[in-house]
Amino acid sequence: MKFTLSWLKDHLDTDASLEAIVDKLTMIGLEVEEVEDKGKLLAPFVVAHVVSAVQHPNADRLRVCMVDTGTGAPVQVVCGAPNARTGLKGVFAPAGTFIPGKKITLSVGTIRGVESHGMLCSGDELGISDDHDGIIELPADAPVGAPYAAWAKLDDPVIDINLTPNRSDCTGVSGIARDLAAADVGTLLSKPIHPVKGAFPCPVSVTLDFGDTPSLCPAFGLRLVRGVKNGPSPEWMQRRLLAIGLRPINALVDITNFLTFDRARPLHVFDAAKVHGNLTVRRGRAGEELLALDGKTYALDESMCVIADETGVESLAGIMGGEASGCDEGTTDVLIESALWDEIAIARTGRRLGITSDARYRFERGVDPAFMLPGLDLATHLVMELCGGTPSDLVVAGTPPIPDKVIDFPLDALPRLAGLDVGLAETKRVLTRLGFFVAGQAKQLKVAVPSWRPDVDGVADLVEEVVRIVGVDRVPLTPFEREDRGRKPVLTPIQSRTRRAKRALAARGLTEAVTWSFISKKEAELFGGGQPELALANPIAAELSDMRPSLLPGLIASAQRNADRGFPDVALFEVGQIFRGDRPEDQFIAAAGLRRGLARPNGIGRQWRTGAQPADAFDIEGDALAVLAAAGAPVQSVQIQPGGPAWLHPGRSGTLQMGPKLVFGHFGELHPRLLEALDVAGPLVAFELILDRIPEPKARTTRAKPPLDLAAFQPVSRDFAFIVDHAVKAADIVRAAQSVDRKLIAGVTVFDVYEGKGIDPGKKSIAVAVMLQPREKTLTDEEIEAVAGKIVGEVGKRTGGVLRA
Repeated sequence: MKFTLSWLKDHLDTDASLEAIVDKLTMIGLEVEEVEDKGKLLAPFVVAHVVSAVQHPNADRLRVCMVDTGTGAPVQVVCGAPNARTGLKGVFAPAGTFIPGKKITLSVGTIRGVESHGMLCSGDELGISDDHDGIIELPADAPVGAPYAAWAKLDDPVIDINLTPNRSDCTGVSGIARDLAAADVGTLLSKPIHPVKGAFPCPVSVTLDFGDTPSLCPAFGLRLVRGVKNGPSPEWMQRRLLAIGLRPINALVDITNFLTFDRARPLHVFDAAKVHGNLTVRRGRAGEELLALDGKTYALDESMCVIADETGVESLAGIMGGEASGCDEGTTDVLIESALWDEIAIARTGRRLGITSDARYRFERGVDPAFMLPGLDLATHLVMELCGGTPSDLVVAGTPPIPDKVIDFPLDALPRLAGLDVGLAETKRVLTRLGFFVAGQAKQLKVAVPSWRPDVDGVADLVEEVVRIVGVDRVPLTPFEREDRGRKPVLTPIQSRTRRAKRALAARGLTEAVTWSFISKKEAELFGGGQPELALANPIAAELSDMRPSLLPGLIASAQRNADRGFPDVALFEVGQIFRGDRPEDQFIAAAGLRRGLARPNGIGRQWRTGAQPADAFDIEGDALAVLAAAGAPVQSVQIQPGGPAWLHPGRSGTLQMGPKLVFGHFGELHPRLLEALDVAGPLVAFELILDRIPEPKARTTRAKPPLDLAAFQPVSRDFAFIVDHAVKAADIVRAAQSVDRKLIAGVTVFDVYEGKGIDPGKKSIAVAVMLQPREKTLTDEEIEAVAGKIVGEVGKRTGGVLRA
């Protein structure tokens, strides 16, 4: 929402500085995103007179100008503009000036042997237009030496605020002024709007025709003004529209645009000569089309509300008018429309057709129903003032639904909900200035909510209104009470788990990504989703139609976009919600990671030591195990089973679990069929874990760390190589060796797997290292050999393996 400082002061009598107004706007919840102060930016630029302009001695296309800047002796400027000539008045920038259009700072320079002490500027160089063919030419009566921004009336700062969706009342400058007045920045200037007395009956009637379907238009007002003379709008109106980025068109159209931003009241004007018969407000029909004012043709359907005459659709209600009935310089009779529309229908239609307009922005948030007819009267006054004409009587179809909402407001709610004690008098003053009607003198007030605040529903909303106006800086600092025992954790277990998982993945070189929670139905089905209950009723786009059953579709798409832009080696991760159903127990917090190309844990891209080795399933397995370890899972008890879901390569993937009923997740190379369906170049390796499934660690009786237990005796390592059938898993050998003596055997690791020359077909060699850690005495050779014999026997018993010769 943009507006100028002078525009604000039309509704607010204040002597506060721009900085004070900007600070207060942010403090009361109307966050200022940007302030564009052209007066400050263009302060060094002045009106100048070219006393003489002669040919440059060393260049055909340059001229040497002597320029009177109003400060003394003329200044020499070398200029290459084709319209530089003696007697011209233009805009001069001295050396040391920052040129906003070129992002440079001027300095005294020598051009082809002639010194230049400044610049005569074009509109493009000042950043006020796209004209760069020549320097700005000013009228002969422009005062030499005057600041150009002030003379051209460009010194009105433009304030841009970021409105939250609930503050529809502040989509107009008058609403913003009301908030500032309540915060003691000035006095609200409220001018009464007098009803317009019609001189004749309106010849055009309006019918609301929705049949048995719900009405999309609660009320519709219309008035005809005859004998108008439509031309350019006045300079003050054009300046304001241009300042906020709107192009002035003609007086009738500019009036509606002005009131949209001034009073948050969108209106529409029809050229009465182009409207055939009476108007009907109804639903669109299949096959109907509208050529809108933006020059595009839109296909309509029954979910959309339209305004039609006897020949067809003339306007897309509440969003955009039609080109056929638009007003131009030849308009002499104008129909002015002011209506109320169903907010959800407006939002749905705008999204479906891809139309973003100022009217839609306001109607989908909700406009003041009580201002529908006063807004029409105000527009009529402006039309008569700027274009002349004679008004008709008002035609109204339907009844504006003006709410009658009263809230019982106990004063003790302020300290209870906000920690702020505000007295009765100040509370009543703040609410009254915001437009609420307040009654009561004791601790219980009755507050009537104004029609322009549909977002205020209960006591908490009133507390918010009081606190934001009096200032959150008045909320007292209250330290926590100190306790003898340790404070309970602030984060829940899943919150703590989420943070640790993110740190673990970032430490392994992956970059965090945040992707949409919505994906296409096709993507959802590929990852086990796509159920009807997970389809969005009103998606913002066709490719964002379903809740995601996995984090991987978003990561895969992000990796491909990076590859398309020349960054093929990427490692991404995300921790977020996934949805397997519409019940709370079907929603999980998952951690997922993906590696593409040469993005390995030991470095991304080609390395002179390791060469160009792409990331593989073992790299992504390490990422998954790091997440489990960081999240507190008992990694030593985690089992790795080959294979996984259909979206993983069956021979290059695994499942992480603690028994068949507690599956944490999966890892491996993505299936080629999946990549082909997603139109993604591979190979890619990925993992996904459900953090909610990790069991809680056992509660400790004390916060003290256990004593460090170091063995006093030398550990012993022995290597074994077993010949086993090809189908035997290395994990089976590890478990068999560990089971021999769990107190003595500190660890078993696989360090080699071999198939080939010297090994029979259908067989393979798996080598493991067994670490023996004695606790009571140093092991003798005989004891070591006895344990080794037991290991060989147990492995042979469980797997059929024999020692490799």
